[in-house]
Amino acid sequence: MQRLPSGEVVITPRNFKLLEELEHSEKGLGDMSISYGLVDSSDIFMGEWNGGILGPHGTQHDSRFYELRITIPESYPATPPKVRFVSKININCVDSKSGEVIYSKVPATKNWNRNMGMEQVLISLRAEMASSENRRTRQPQEGLTF
Repeated sequence: MQRLPSGEVVITPRNFKLLEELEHSEKGLGDMSISYGLVDSSDIFMGEWNGGILGPHGTQHDSRFYELRITIPESYPATPPKVRFVSKININCVDSKSGEVIYSKVPATKNWNRNMGMEQVLISLRAEMASSENRRTRQPQEGLTF
């Protein structure tokens, strides 16, 4: 969403926003401890994405790489993407049975606005890994999946 000098508000369409995010990720312009990209580069609707988070240093997640699946709803960017961990993880903002992110416990999804994107969600999840509640929590054996 942008405000023009005339005061008009311009809302960026879903696919334009997703193309911006894809380009940003492919060029490596963001946080290098996270990654995201299309599952299928021929998917013109850009609905399914892979994500990755490198665990924060000095935590139980240190040196681990977590794989995620990101589903983009039709209402995006008005509503946040659906995020599910593929890699097993034990943190308080992820459902222990399904790997689904619990939106009410992640600042980026809890306080979502249409100017945010996948990068902010992944960064917020990484910050949760380093939080005092999760940094020392024992983790499942590396390589296990939901």
